[in-house]
Amino acid sequence: MKTDKPGLPGFSELGRLLPQEEMLEVAHHRSALQIGIPKETTFQETRVALVPEAVSLLVSNGHNVVVETNAGKAANYDDRLYSEAGAQIAYDTKTVFQSHIVLKIAPPSLEEIEMMGKKTTLFSALQMTVQPENYIAKLMANKVTAVSFDFIKDKAGIFPVVRSMSEIAGNMSILVGSEYLSGFNSSGRAAMLGGISGVPPTEVVIIGAGTVGEYAARAAIGLGASVKVFDNSLYRLRRLQNDLGTRIYTSIIQPTVLAKALKEADLAIGAIRAKEGRTPCVVTEEMVEQMKSGAVIVDVSIDQGGCFETSRVTNHTTPIFKKHGVVHYCVPNIASRVSYTASYALSNIFAPILLKIGESGGIERFLKRDAGVRNGVYIYNGILTNKFIGESLNIPYKDLDLLMAAW
Repeated sequence: MKTDKPGLPGFSELGRLLPQEEMLEVAHHRSALQIGIPKETTFQETRVALVPEAVSLLVSNGHNVVVETNAGKAANYDDRLYSEAGAQIAYDTKTVFQSHIVLKIAPPSLEEIEMMGKKTTLFSALQMTVQPENYIAKLMANKVTAVSFDFIKDKAGIFPVVRSMSEIAGNMSILVGSEYLSGFNSSGRAAMLGGISGVPPTEVVIIGAGTVGEYAARAAIGLGASVKVFDNSLYRLRRLQNDLGTRIYTSIIQPTVLAKALKEADLAIGAIRAKEGRTPCVVTEEMVEQMKSGAVIVDVSIDQGGCFETSRVTNHTTPIFKKHGVVHYCVPNIASRVSYTASYALSNIFAPILLKIGESGGIERFLKRDAGVRNGVYIYNGILTNKFIGESLNIPYKDLDLLMAAW
């Protein structure tokens, strides 16, 4: 709009001449973190949350890392490597748990929770559904922010910790199966997993077409075995075919078809993972009875109850048992068998998260920005935020997004 008087600028032009407020980005001050890595005390847990290379990266970015003595010994990372990377070696467990952020693979014990300082941030596989009510009450009383790393999501909506450990479990299931199929220490079929010229290839049946099933299939195909994959999802079976880049035998889980495949199998892999609750038991004891004498079952699903009716939990000390002439391997924590590799894989996930926490100015600012890590929060500053746990144990809970918005 122009003024009536000639020679005077219009209102829009006058507006541009008025002083304007300067729009500057509000900077967040970087925060120096104190990160504690305690030694794992859970039975046969040999992994460590951060490897020396990751510690070196964090220290070079201004953070302090406290590692309990011998925390990485079982994974072949000794104190000297951590010390040379810039970590402080602690000989007192309580010193480690007094850190601002504590990274622990297995859930902390009640005694370890008592060692934590107020408002500690805990990253661990919390497994809250199997913990007693006073366990959660202790975390809440300490105003802890508890993050279950199993439920952290990346930008693609994938659970990176679960994915990484599943890749290891899939590969290891074939290597373990090959070991016991050879029969030298297990009364297996004395057969080589794979195939050579003039000898029919061994038959491998994989139940489940998720990450474990995919990597088990890759390893078995690489060794020359004949692979059959069963799953109840056509989408997963189709995706598996495309990801492998080759056509293999796939089928929906039909009891008669599965029973026939198992009867001819030398190695069977249980790779079904339930979204919640127990894994469906799709292989009956009668099906196992019909398998070849000396055949091997590796039930990777055993941590959720197993998908073979004959499965029962074993451990790394006594990993196998024989039933109906079939060798069963049912160790829940396969990744601890290769703790050096598993620790490195976990460290690759945790180190970038810790760097982002520091760059954001602390855990509160970081959680407000990062929905993926926020997805793993069970307790925030002592307030239960997980609906399932709250309703299961009849404990009051609050929505984390609302707490973040109010902050």
